[in-house]
Amino acid sequence: MSAALVLLAYAAAVGFVGPAVLLKSRWPQRAPLLGAALWQAMNLAFCAAVMLAGYGLAMPSQHLHIVLVDLLRTCGVHSDSISAGSDRFAVAWPVMVLAALLACLGGRLAHTGRARARHRRALDLVGWRSPELGVTVLPYAVPAAYCLPGRRPRIVISDAALSRLGPAQLGAVLEHERAHIAGRHHLLVAAAEAFRLVFPGLPLTRSACQQTGLLLEMAADDRALRTSSREALAGAVVELAQARTPAGSLAASGPAAVIRMRRILSPQAAPHVLLRVGLVSAATAAPLLPLVVSCSGVG
Repeated sequence: MSAALVLLAYAAAVGFVGPAVLLKSRWPQRAPLLGAALWQAMNLAFCAAVMLAGYGLAMPSQHLHIVLVDLLRTCGVHSDSISAGSDRFAVAWPVMVLAALLACLGGRLAHTGRARARHRRALDLVGWRSPELGVTVLPYAVPAAYCLPGRRPRIVISDAALSRLGPAQLGAVLEHERAHIAGRHHLLVAAAEAFRLVFPGLPLTRSACQQTGLLLEMAADDRALRTSSREALAGAVVELAQARTPAGSLAASGPAAVIRMRRILSPQAAPHVLLRVGLVSAATAAPLLPLVVSCSGVG
């Protein structure tokens, strides 16, 4: 079997079978950051397999090092060692896929960045700063809390939330939002959305986009639970469940509030250290396997 066929089979397994297996697994909710990382690793693995399989089908006799040399040639770097039979179309395929991913990622970051900038300007007009809490208070009849991540991060909370939440609940919510900002979770969300835009309809990218957001909310919950009780955080999630938040923000509310509340009130032990090591190894190896197959020239 040629390397290209092996890569296509690998891409099919990662893109169609992998999501079904991972969605049935319980460990991602016990280690949400690791789960989010594995979803992104699977996205990268699928992308690498598709790019290298396309090159392998067009140039079945060439190994991966020829791809790299051809990329240099495409960029204007000439060398006597470049194969005269290299096909520019074969090189163009991985370049186009990579360019599409980078363009979608840049587009998502730019779009959400503009949305956050507009919202910041609106907050400056209608909101006010609370120095003791370190947040912007927004006049809004519904309890709401969210953060605007990025270079100028800001936590926003409605005056209705301030009146409804107790001190312990408020502390849990603020710590949840600080976790989003400190972890730069918006970058992982943007990356997942970029893969979904480049490969629309693929079970992997669709599920990765949904699960990444949910797992990052759970990771922020875990950060809040370091300093807050489970009852306080769960109560805050219930109070904020119906809030609507602006584009580009990360919030403690949302449609997954019920799932998160059950997880908060029914804690489970973190995965065993051996399982975590195995999962980290799998997340690292998944995107590298297509490179190994291409270099080895299977078949």
